[in-house]
Order: sequence, then C-alpha cells, then structure tokens
Amino acid sequence: MSFCELQISSNFSFLRGASHPEEMVDAAADLGYRALAITDRNSIAGIVRGHVAAKKKGIRMLPACRLDLQDAPSLLAYPMNKPGYAKLCTLLTLGNLRTEKGSCLLYRSDLEKENEDIQFALVPPRQFSENYDFAADFYTDASYYRELLGNRLSLVVACGYEGQDAKRLFRLQTLSKKLDMPLLASNDVYYHAPDRRQLQDVLTCVREKTTIQQAGYLLHRNAERHLKAIHEMKRLFLHYPDALKRSLELEEICQFSLDSLEYVYPEEIKSPDRTAQEELVELTWKGANERFPEGIAEKTRLSLEHELNFVQKKNYASYFLTVYDIVRFARSQNILCQGRGSAANSSICYCLGITSVNPNKFDLLFERFLSAARDEPPDIDVDFEHERREEVIQYIYNKYGRDRAAIVATVTELHQKGAIRDVGKAMGLSVDAINRLAESIWHFSDEWFEGKKVREQGMNPQDPHLRKVSATVGAAYRWLCN
Repeated sequence: MSFCELQISSNFSFLRGASHPEEMVDAAADLGYRALAITDRNSIAGIVRGHVAAKKKGIRMLPACRLDLQDAPSLLAYPMNKPGYAKLCTLLTLGNLRTEKGSCLLYRSDLEKENEDIQFALVPPRQFSENYDFAADFYTDASYYRELLGNRLSLVVACGYEGQDAKRLFRLQTLSKKLDMPLLASNDVYYHAPDRRQLQDVLTCVREKTTIQQAGYLLHRNAERHLKAIHEMKRLFLHYPDALKRSLELEEICQFSLDSLEYVYPEEIKSPDRTAQEELVELTWKGANERFPEGIAEKTRLSLEHELNFVQKKNYASYFLTVYDIVRFARSQNILCQGRGSAANSSICYCLGITSVNPNKFDLLFERFLSAARDEPPDIDVDFEHERREEVIQYIYNKYGRDRAAIVATVTELHQKGAIRDVGKAMGLSVDAINRLAESIWHFSDEWFEGKKVREQGMNPQDPHLRKVSATVGAAYRWLCN
C-alpha cells in the first residue's frame, strides 16, 4: 500500500517548518510516497520550489495550503482544478490585504463565499483529547464545516506521541462517524528527518522570542514530526486503514497542477480592433521610423522581422505591450527610466523605447534575450528613478485595479551574522558572547561557522553547555543561510 503525506509545514511557514520544500520532496521520494502536499500556513509561497523538485523526482506534489481562521479551527485546502486554485488564491489575497505584511486574517464568512472546487481537511486542535468542554466546542465547529462543505471535508488524524493517542484517535473516529466525515491520516510534518528537531526548536524560540531553557511547552514534545516510512504509518494507523486510503483518494481527486497555469495578460494594453501581435507590429514599425528618420537599414529591417516572427510564434506580444505601456507612461511624465540587461539585445525593445541601445550597431545577439529553448516570457528589467517610482506603481494600480495588480514578494536570505545572533539568543548566550561569535565572521565570507570559533574567541571549550550551543549554532546557522 502506498501513502501520501498531505500535511507538511515547510520553512515557508515562517519560523515553524525546519526543512525546505525540496528536502521534503527528496525525503518523500526516498520513502516511496506516491505524492505529498506542502500546506504552509496561509501561504502558497513554497509550492513552486516543491513542484519543481517533485517533477525531477517523478512524484506528485499537490498545491495546497493551511488556512488558519480567526473564528474557527484551521483547515487544509487542496484545489481540485484551476478554478479551485483561483478560489484559494482569492482567499489568501483577501486575508493579506486586511492586515500588515506577514499576517493574514481570514474568517468563516470568507470561506462561505470562496470554497468551491476545493477539498478541505479539518485540523483538530491539540487540546481535543484533553478537555471535554473543548471537544464539545470543536464538535460544533466541525458540524458547521460539514454543513458548509458537504462531502468535500475530511478530518485529520495524527499521532502526537503524547500519551493519549489511542483516546484521541478513538474520539476523532467517533466524531467522523457522527458527521459522516472521512478520516485523513497524517504525521503533521515540520521537518523531513528527525535530526532537524533541534533546529525546529530554535526556530520556535526565535518566533516566540524566548530561549531553549524557558520555552517549555511552546516546543514540540518529541522529535516525531518528520516524514515516516510507509510501513510505520501503517503500524500507527493499524486500526484506521481507511484514514490511510483517504490520502490516496484525495490525491486522485485533486488533479490540479501548476503546469496547467499560463500567463493571462490584460486587454487594456491593445486597441479593441487589433490582436496583441498586430498591436506590437504596428507600434514596433512606428517606433522604428522614429528611431531611424533617414530610413531603416536592411540589417535592422531583417532583425525586426525575425524578432516579430519569433514573438508571434511564442505568443509573447502581450508581454512586450505590458512593459511598453508602463515605459510609455513614465516617459510621458518625464520620469527617468531605462531598460537594461539582455533586453538591450532586442531590436523590438529599442524601437519601442524600452531600451536605448541599437543592438544592430553593436552586433548584439538576440538569442541571448529570447531563444526557442526557453519556454517562458523573457525578463525585461526596467529601472525607474527612485524619487518618482511610486508614481509608476500608482499608475499600474489605477489602470488595472488593485484586485489585478500587486507587488511581488521576494524571499531574502539570512546572512551569517544575523543567523548567529538569532540562534545565539535562542540558546541563551550572553550579548557579549553573541557579539564575539558574530564578529568572527566576515560580512561577505564563504567561511562557515564551526565549533572551533568558540576556542578562537577565548571561550572555555570544556563547558558542556557551550559545546552544545556551538554545535547547534553551527548547524542551525548553516541551514538558515542556505
């Protein structure tokens, strides 16, 4: 029997998950899993990396998410198709727009409006098996979800190794029978291998602004929140085989893949009576006549015809028009802007005014910018003067609407000094000790932090607490900087 792990928190569940999506995928493939789902909290930021890694390993990755609601228990959401994925993205967008960066506020009322074409799994709270009053409240919430979502709702069951697993599983099974809601087996994964437990503890301390010595019940009680072998999952859920089968059923039901997504460009970038390609051809030749008032050289004409034919073949005209529209606005407002990078190799970009270098004059190679081997639109980088960049951003918002335009987030990398300081604080080191360790690393060095740094800074290497701290700092810092 195979198995699919459908509840995984990667490092994109910020300061919760202790493994990268790629590491989760590699471990799942080695264990013989048929599929897995990255379910980060109110985020789908990690699914692209997981999807790419899964394709290389030959297993499926279900795009998914954990929805933490403000007034109801959490749900795992698995889009069944493209409309379902759009609904999930709409929910996350709505929740993020309500609050400051890094937070997401969602409520029951939001779910009532946006839930079609999505499979859900209800996550029981940790206190479910410990408090009967709490269980009664959870039953009320589960009944509400069952009525709202119908047969698209499952109930997650996981072994916490906290001494009450048998009672917890039995009570959840009783609840599932009452509400006719199938059980879904999971291990509630936070890291791909047991040895990442220490790092996960450090991340918890950083998140909660405490130390290992004072964290107490904020930490997971054991090191079992990792991907387990299929035979081990069968043993854990020996009396609940249908819960294991449910993971395979959901994998078959949820056939949506990121491969089915494609670029959808706005209609505002072209005239109503022309296609995007016709609009691009018209603007390109118009720009060419303005660039070369004394006549277009044969070399330039051939280059433009070649590029326009290639763009038509790859269906990239809308992309060029989108960039052209933004640059046109900036120049009309006397906002300094300049296209750069490989876009300077394109005669089309030059004639549209996106770049200012004639590629034919310097024999620049167009294929460095666009080639048949690259199955995605090119990257046209445009710099705008920073004092007036906000005007360009507001133009985009006003033209396309705030529901159709957004600033794309970037994932930053924690550098050596920052990692050492965060981990040192979590391990309870003094400010002086942290400063001495952090200052032993150059700002832009490839040098890794190792235990020998403790001795180099004149600290007592025989101190058992310090030895453990140095080893943990080294391992955690190495991972955080990756």
